[in-house]
Amino acid sequence: MPAPENFGVEMVGVPEGAAIELDLRLEAVLEGVLVTGTATVPLKGECSRCLDPIASTFEADFQELFVYDDTRSGGNAEDDELRLEGDLIDLEPVLRDAVVLALPLSPLCRDDCPGLCPDCGARLADVGPEHHHDVADPRWAALRDLAGDMPASPGRGNGSSGSRGFDRREGKQEG
Repeated sequence: MPAPENFGVEMVGVPEGAAIELDLRLEAVLEGVLVTGTATVPLKGECSRCLDPIASTFEADFQELFVYDDTRSGGNAEDDELRLEGDLIDLEPVLRDAVVLALPLSPLCRDDCPGLCPDCGARLADVGPEHHHDVADPRWAALRDLAGDMPASPGRGNGSSGSRGFDRREGKQEG
């Protein structure tokens, strides 16, 4: 059967009109018809990390009871009951629930996909692990500018400020 439109989630889904292969078993039971089956669907989408295209197949199992009009609730159908329409069964809602609810919300092209570089957008799988950017945190830019304007004071930075000093590691004064 051809796939209906909007048969998927935002990142991955079944293309409209694609062939859905159904393997069904219909059983007559006291209250109606029990439909058990497997749907095999083609999937197309994009990886949620690197945005590369994804194409695969997916199988979803389902089982649903379609009740006769004169059984179960005495002709007053509840909202969650599926009914036979004469001799016909509408499988689209059942297939949509089975397939769409089982699809991943964040599909991946592979489990260890590294994604994209947050700075330049390069695909990390292509550029390798040595790819990096020397980007300073903009919150420290004002302090960096102040440090560049300050003259170097004598005795600063070499630890030779006399016999008394301050040990930063321990937070106490020496001497």
